[in-house]
Amino acid sequence: MITVLTTRTLLTTALLTAGTAGLLPAVSAQAAAAPAPLWATATRQAAEQSARPTVPTLVDVRAAHHPGLDRLVFEFRGPVPARYSARYVKQLIGDPSGRPVRAVGDALLKVRFTKATGHDGNGATYGPARRTYSLPGVVQVVSTGDDEAVLSFGVGLAKRTPYRVYALNRPSRVVVDISTPYRTVMARNHFLNLRNFNTGHEPYTTAVLRPVIPPGTAYGALQRLFAGPTQSERAQGLRFISSRATGFSKLTITKGVARVYLTGRCTSGGSTFTVADEIIPTLKQFPSVKWVKIYNAAGQTERPTGPSDSIPECLEP
Repeated sequence: MITVLTTRTLLTTALLTAGTAGLLPAVSAQAAAAPAPLWATATRQAAEQSARPTVPTLVDVRAAHHPGLDRLVFEFRGPVPARYSARYVKQLIGDPSGRPVRAVGDALLKVRFTKATGHDGNGATYGPARRTYSLPGVVQVVSTGDDEAVLSFGVGLAKRTPYRVYALNRPSRVVVDISTPYRTVMARNHFLNLRNFNTGHEPYTTAVLRPVIPPGTAYGALQRLFAGPTQSERAQGLRFISSRATGFSKLTITKGVARVYLTGRCTSGGSTFTVADEIIPTLKQFPSVKWVKIYNAAGQTERPTGPSDSIPECLEP
């Protein structure tokens, strides 16, 4: 039997074939534009995050004495910073403020880390920005900068001595070993005891021990006083009341009279307790000191002569 295809039948078949062929690309494009499964997106994001370089984050600063040296340790979360260095400087300068940063000590060591940070969204990640130690060499460690992945600290030392810097892993640490090739003796610092003062129970000061280098024991004790209490002593309620003084420029002891020349502003703030109440007992522990005369930055004190203690007018309540 012979089937006869009419012109209309052929035309209909051609149109159907062409229409079907035109639909196939549209279906493929729609399938390609379909969103990726959630698990695939999460996997891709995790891979991207793991590929990003980890910036070392400072999580602890600590120091301790070992035979012949003080060891200062900076511990990081993540890898050791790409670059780290230490050098002696005449003055500590804040980064990026450009302003001087005060640290107590006869020598100043600046420690710097590149490609590292010491903060997160909640603030500092390593604790207080200024801390005091009761060690033969390390007196104080202060933060001098944490900006654009550059982290720096100033270290106040009792004396300028050789040092070395190196890195350790597991955990990531940068270590500064500072030589202490000298003898020390213990001296007392007197700090305000907040609990006693607030409850009116004398004495208002509590004595703590500090290592100082002879023969300048009185000078060393006064220097340590201006460094303030250690973190553990602060936890016990001890405070250093500076009365806005930033330190002292000179200490002389002649014929039983110690003369202390303060630096910075000098004000009692109306308080009956001032820096004089810490300086006087700290210096009178030494047999060579019977009287203490304290001068302001202008070289003034109320009773510059005679057998008596003396304070500047700015320390009066």
